[in-house]
This record gives sequence, structure tokens and C-alpha cells, in this order.
Amino acid sequence: MLLVLALAGNVAPAFAWQPPPAAQVDVEPVGEPVGGIQTASAIVDRDFGVSTKSAGLDRLVEMYQWRRQGDEYQRVWNAARIDSSDFDDAHRNPPFLLDNRRWWSEDARLDGRPVDPEVLQALGEWRVFRPGFSRLPLNMAATFQPEGDGLGSAENPLQPQIGDLRIRWRELVLPPLQERVLFRDGAWRLRPSAAPGSGRDAGDGGPHRGDAVAASGTTEADDLSWWWLALPLVLILILALRRRPRKETP
Repeated sequence: MLLVLALAGNVAPAFAWQPPPAAQVDVEPVGEPVGGIQTASAIVDRDFGVSTKSAGLDRLVEMYQWRRQGDEYQRVWNAARIDSSDFDDAHRNPPFLLDNRRWWSEDARLDGRPVDPEVLQALGEWRVFRPGFSRLPLNMAATFQPEGDGLGSAENPLQPQIGDLRIRWRELVLPPLQERVLFRDGAWRLRPSAAPGSGRDAGDGGPHRGDAVAASGTTEADDLSWWWLALPLVLILILALRRRPRKETP
């Protein structure tokens, strides 16, 4: 019996409960980003073979169509089909055969680390660019030709016909992201102070009046409150001067 207890005393520590090992957490501090947004793969509009290495691609389609103004009909370019169900037969708009499309990069990185899509959507700026059309599919090449910064289906761009289309593309450009993002949970994420409507313009990064007020701790309302507090004292002083007896002149 004593031998069993002795063996149990020697074995027990080997089976003693041990807390699970702490999870491996990357605690490497990450400061402000240095470079710009980079993407590993291009975004492609496969309908037209248009591609970009930016963080986003936007396809804008307009159709030349009828719009009614009072009792008159006008020809206009419009980015969506105008409902012509109550127009007369001579002014019915054809179907809108191409959609506006938007693509976001799925592998955007900053300083080699992933970027949260919210950063692209909140801080990105869409800019028109002229793509190359060397990969334009044959079926599209039979209908469209280069026009301005994009493509058009009109035989004569100066005299478009109802139903003609024109297409432009825009790419997403981001401003410098210093002080606009922070690295958290494995990705660059939007700082609350850089979010739209937070009092800071994400476009130019410059301080707004609200930031200056927060830094100084005073506002115009605070300045005006001093006048209201001093007003009773001023009135009392004026009344005291009026009641002061005047010296009689000889």
C-alpha cells in the first residue's frame, strides 16, 4: 500500500492540469504606412477587355434617348433608361442593353499588408482614364469604336441616334493614407477620424475648422457668452454714472 501511494505521488504531477498555451499574437507595432496601395492582380472588365491595376474599376454606360419636357421631347444622354411607357409610339426608348458595373480590388495591400475594403470605399476617388482597346472582343469591335476617352456606337459621334451607347471607364485612386488608417486585426483599417462625416475631409486631408476648435477648446459661442455675462455690469456702471451729481458751474 505504501508503495502504491509513493508511486501515485510520483505520477500525479505528470497529470496535473496545465493551462492551455496562450495564442500566438502578432504584437509587432506597426506605425504609419510608407508606400501607396498596390494590387497583385489586375481588375478586368471582360466584356470589353479593359483592365487596370488600380484598386477599383468603374464602367459608366449612357444611352441616347428621349426625355419629355412638358409637351416637348428632347434627345439626351442618360446613364439609366428613361421610362417611356407613357410616351407616344414615335418616342419610345429602346432597351438598355449594357449595365453600369463596378469592381473592387480583392487583394489590395499597403506596405505588404492587407487593406480593409472599407478604406477603398471611404477614401477612394474615381478618375476617368482612357484604356487601351487592343483586347476588345470582335463582337464589341463590330459595334463600338473609340470615342473621346471611351467607346461609342454612333456612326457619327456628332449626330448620335436614339439607342446609341457611349461608355467610359474610371479607376480608383487613393490619397496618401498617413494618419487615415491604422493596422488592426491583421489589416489596415479606416481611422474613425478619417471616416466620411467625421469632420475631416478625406479628399485633401487638411484640418477643418472643427479640428481647430477642438484643439483650442473655444468656440464663437464661448466668446459670445462673455459678452452676456459682462452686460449687467456694464448697465450698472452706466446707471451709476447717470446718477452721479453734476458739479455746478459758477
